[in-house]
Amino acid sequence: MGGGRGFKRRDRKKKKSVDDKLVLESVRKTLASLDTGSRRRHRRREDGEGEVAVEESKVLKTTEFVTVAELANMMEVKPQEVITVAMRLGMMATINKRLDKDSIQAVADEFGYGVEFVSELGSEAEIETEEAGEEHLTTRAPVVTVMGHVDHGKTSLLDYIRKTNVIAGESGGITQHIGAYDVELPGGRKICFLDTPGHEAFTAMRARGAQATDLVVLVVAADGGVMPQTIEAIDHAKAAGVPIVVAINKIDLPTADPMRIKTDLSNHGVIVEEFGGKNVSVEISAKKGTNIDKLLEMILLVADLLDLKADATRRARGVVLETRVERGRGVVASVLVQSGTLRAGDAFIAGQQYGRARAMFDERGRTVPVAGPSTPVEVLGWAGTPAAGDLFQAFAEEREAREVAARRQAVLREQEFRAAKTISFTDLHAQIAQGEVSELKLVLKGDVDGSVEALSESLGKIGSSEVQVRIIRQAVGQITESDVLLAAASGAIIVGFHVRPDARARELAAREHVEIRLYEVIYKVVEELKSALEGMLKPEIREVVLGAAEVRQVFKLSKSGTIAGSMVTSGTVPRTAKVRLLRDGTTVWNGRIGSLRRFKDDVKEVTTGFECGISLEGMNDLKVGDVIEAYTIEELARTL
Repeated sequence: MGGGRGFKRRDRKKKKSVDDKLVLESVRKTLASLDTGSRRRHRRREDGEGEVAVEESKVLKTTEFVTVAELANMMEVKPQEVITVAMRLGMMATINKRLDKDSIQAVADEFGYGVEFVSELGSEAEIETEEAGEEHLTTRAPVVTVMGHVDHGKTSLLDYIRKTNVIAGESGGITQHIGAYDVELPGGRKICFLDTPGHEAFTAMRARGAQATDLVVLVVAADGGVMPQTIEAIDHAKAAGVPIVVAINKIDLPTADPMRIKTDLSNHGVIVEEFGGKNVSVEISAKKGTNIDKLLEMILLVADLLDLKADATRRARGVVLETRVERGRGVVASVLVQSGTLRAGDAFIAGQQYGRARAMFDERGRTVPVAGPSTPVEVLGWAGTPAAGDLFQAFAEEREAREVAARRQAVLREQEFRAAKTISFTDLHAQIAQGEVSELKLVLKGDVDGSVEALSESLGKIGSSEVQVRIIRQAVGQITESDVLLAAASGAIIVGFHVRPDARARELAAREHVEIRLYEVIYKVVEELKSALEGMLKPEIREVVLGAAEVRQVFKLSKSGTIAGSMVTSGTVPRTAKVRLLRDGTTVWNGRIGSLRRFKDDVKEVTTGFECGISLEGMNDLKVGDVIEAYTIEELARTL
């Protein structure tokens, strides 16, 4: 989920730019390579008794579609080695490319590993994993997250919407905080509002691969302006790639200045339609209810443009919003059903935890027998406590869910044992070497705004067209869990200037393997990050000619092959240098020296004006007048 994803549909009729024969030949070779590996593994299994069983430590337990880096970690080799093997097998691979089942088996086999695949969901026969057919897709309600700075009216807006919606009037108000609320509008359409505590849960879901929300309503006080948490909310929404609807609140106050708010927002990349941008904005008063109906109308309009659909005939899939343990009820998890239908009695799994829906309740504490797409419910019947952001999947039988949970736990243990994925300068260096990363992402925190601005400006000046620093968040204050979660989800490094992480942030960073770098002097930050970027640049390759020798006589010996009696005419010819053979000014051969002698003695080098005998490795076609040129390749570190 990146901020670069748009909502445009791709043109399926792309112009052919590659020779069909070449493509077919490449596909044929790749399939042949994979098939060879498959047959080799099959024969290995059939040989049975005559072969020693593969050591358990040499069997990888993994899910399908792991990345090259993850596979390398599990096999305890460098990602470059996996890439080299994959390319030899005819597969294009980069450090972050996800490999399918056949590719994983073929590559692992080359390293001497067996592979035991553990499905994340279960067998294909047990779970519907195919995309829904068009005939089953129906329009679903949009899922909206309301975000904004403290005291800007986020809670007041949600309270007003819940208080006035027609369903709430039927049987009292909200009795349970389940992290989400259904709102039914006069026309019968629904909107699901997520009310997660702060932005941390929002990012935690994204870090686990869950896209829980369809759009974000950004609440900004008309008298307060764009504040740190406002910018934080913008960062999260952009990183998740979801559209932002701006709600400028408190317009009933005499100090309200909506135009200033719109201008401030444009400075942070949120440009409203009034200024020629794409972000819808509505001026509201959550206290008096002014334009709330218009805001809801705009939300539905944006949802219509997104064309949100789901298949309600399938088993439920969704995401865990919140979890807690209650006396007498056990583990209670709030779940947002995103597709399919969840029924009371269904078995399910989320993360490494499983269970059976013993009972389901809505936000008003009423029993819910069935929950369709875009419906939030409280689910009871868990065997353990899942985490917010875990993906939820319903099963036909509890036994299946229990088995999948056990396998997931085994995979997680093995992957953690094999290697932890650490976000550091070293990893970023490797990724840039593969062309996967062109920027060093940072979360920048400082003690005062002036320091943060100065540091941001200084860091913005280093970099080039190949590598650059990208600050995804800069703010004043202590390094918090929210910073760590954003860094984990975005693959960023946290830089602290005159600030430290709190205990919980430090613990989370260790768990999520996020690097935190702390500094006291600005020039040290710039110096170290500049050095890191320079290390990521590909070195400049330069050839240096060391010397040349002219062939004066040719001797063919039965044991030693062809010896060139030569005179060194310039520079020095070292025994270990690379050489090229020039004939009439044209290179006819490249390689290395087999032997270098003066009279009967082997020598390390021969300098200008001295005669010597030279034999070339694998080259006997030497002629009088040929020139043997010695050279070396130098890698020069580049600077910014």
